[in-house]
Amino acid sequence: MATTATISILAEPAAAVAEKANGVSGALLMGADYRALGIVRSLGRRRIPVWVIKQGGHLVAAASRYVRRRVPWPDADDPERIDFLLDLSVRNGLKGWALIPTDDYAVNLASVYHDVLSKQYRVTVPSWEKLQWACDKRVLHKLAQKLGIDQPWTTYVPAKEELTNLDCPFPVILKPAIHLKPSSLAIPKAWRADNRQELLARLEEAANFIPLENLIAQEMVPGGGETQFSYAALCKDGLPLASIVARRLRQYPKDFGQFSTFVETVDEPQVVAAAERLLAATRFTGLAEVEFKKDPRDGRFKLLDVNPRVWGWHTLSVPAGVDFSYLLWLLTKGEPVPMAQARAGERWIHGSADLRVAIGEILNGGFSLASYLSSVRGPKESAIFAWDDPLPGLLDLPLFAYSLGKRAATSKEP
Repeated sequence: MATTATISILAEPAAAVAEKANGVSGALLMGADYRALGIVRSLGRRRIPVWVIKQGGHLVAAASRYVRRRVPWPDADDPERIDFLLDLSVRNGLKGWALIPTDDYAVNLASVYHDVLSKQYRVTVPSWEKLQWACDKRVLHKLAQKLGIDQPWTTYVPAKEELTNLDCPFPVILKPAIHLKPSSLAIPKAWRADNRQELLARLEEAANFIPLENLIAQEMVPGGGETQFSYAALCKDGLPLASIVARRLRQYPKDFGQFSTFVETVDEPQVVAAAERLLAATRFTGLAEVEFKKDPRDGRFKLLDVNPRVWGWHTLSVPAGVDFSYLLWLLTKGEPVPMAQARAGERWIHGSADLRVAIGEILNGGFSLASYLSSVRGPKESAIFAWDDPLPGLLDLPLFAYSLGKRAATSKEP
C-alpha cells in the first residue's frame, strides 16, 4: 500500500470533505498535459469538480483555475500506483468519480487494473481484454487484416540476425507496439531506416529506450502530416454517439509527429467507413481516435494507429459542435448522450509548437512566411490559451521550450 510519505499528500482538505458530504461526483484525470487541460475546462466550466495527477514536466492542466486539487504521481511501480489511486479515493471520498487517463501509459494502467479500480472509480476505458486491440499495434494489425482494412506493410521485429534477410519495403520505421512508460519528447516516436544498414543501426538506437520484443517494423507511407486524417468518436458498444473527422495539416516533429500542431475538420467518407467498421467489430465503448494516412501511390487511406483516449486536438470538437469531454462524462454517469456530428471547416492550433514547425519549414524552404501567416489567419481554437483561464497559456511557451531543450540534450548523448 501507499507509504507514509505518500499518505501525507492525501490528507483530506476542506473542499474535498464538502464534496463528499454533499455527494458531489467529480473527475480524476491521470495526467496534466494539454490533452487533460481540455477536459479540465469542459467539466470545470460546468462546475464539475476536477482533480489532476501531475506527471513529469506536464503541468499546463495543473495551472488551470478549474482544477480543485493537484496531486503528484508517486515515483513507484504500477501496483504501487494503483494502491495510490485507491488510497486517494478512500481518504478523500472520491468513490464513484470518473477516472480519466489522458496518455497511452495511463490508459494501459487503468485498463489492466480495471477490475480493482472499478471498486472506487467509474473507469472511462474498457478492461484490457476488451481494449488490447487498440493499445497493442500487433493485435491491431491482425484485426485490420481480418477486417480487410488497408494498412501499411507491418511485421514484428525479429531477432537482430534475422533482420539481415528481412524482406521489407524501404523506407521503414521502427516503433513501439505498446507504450509501457509515460510518453516523453526526449524519446523519439519512431526511427526511420532507408536501407538495411540503417535498419540495423536504428534497431541499436531504439533498443536504448524500448525492449526489442516490443518493437514493430512498418512501411513508411509517403507524405507528411498533411496526408494524415483522423476519425474520432464517442462510442457505446461500437455505435458512434458523436463523431468528428479531421486532417492534420502540421505536426511536431515533422516526420513522426508526437502531436499535431495545426488541424482542421473535414468531410472524408472513406475514413468514416473504415473507422466505424473497426469500432463496430470490437464493440468499443468510450473515446477513440482512429488515425489514417492517405497513400499518394494508390489514393487509399492506410490505418496507422488507434488512441483509446482524448487525442491532442480534441478541443477542436467544441467549436465544431461536439464537446467530447462532457459527453464522455454523461456516458460514464449513465446519462443520455445526445447524438452529434461535428461540422467541417473548423481549425485548431497548438501555438508554440506550430510556430517552431513554421520556423523550421521557412528556413528549409518548405513554405514562405506569407503562406504561414495566411494559414493561421481567421478564427481558430487554441490548444492552450483561453481568456477565462489564461495561466496555462502563459506557462506553455517556457514549458515547451524546456521540453525541446531536454529532447535535444538527450539526442546528443552518446
